[in-house]
Amino acid sequence: QVQLVESGGGLVQAGGSLRLSCAASGRTFGVYAMGWFRQAPGLEREFVGVIRLSSGSADYADSVKGRFTITRDNAKNTVYLQLNSLKPEDTAVYYCAAGLHNYGGLYFRTSVYDYWGQGTQVTVSS
Repeated sequence: QVQLVESGGGLVQAGGSLRLSCAASGRTFGVYAMGWFRQAPGLEREFVGVIRLSSGSADYADSVKGRFTITRDNAKNTVYLQLNSLKPEDTAVYYCAAGLHNYGGLYFRTSVYDYWGQGTQVTVSS
């Protein structure tokens, strides 16, 4: 089992920044990749980005590319999502997820993740 806890959400004005954290505990040695998703009210959960823990390589959704950055600190079992140039449409609950297997380029799918955090709210005011 892997437990994930997100933190760092809050209320920010458009153009501002936030840094979200996802702390993992439990059997973290088996985690291959950590993803970030978000879900706004009435919408499906949306892929934001993913980082592969061994290589540090990351992929992003087009909607956040150039504004959001995912990093990891393997020693702390923590992954970060830096959100810059925030827009009102970025308002959502942000979730981190852990994937135990190498799925190549399929990390945009929620189904490839094995564990999920409870989420943290990000609200961007205009």
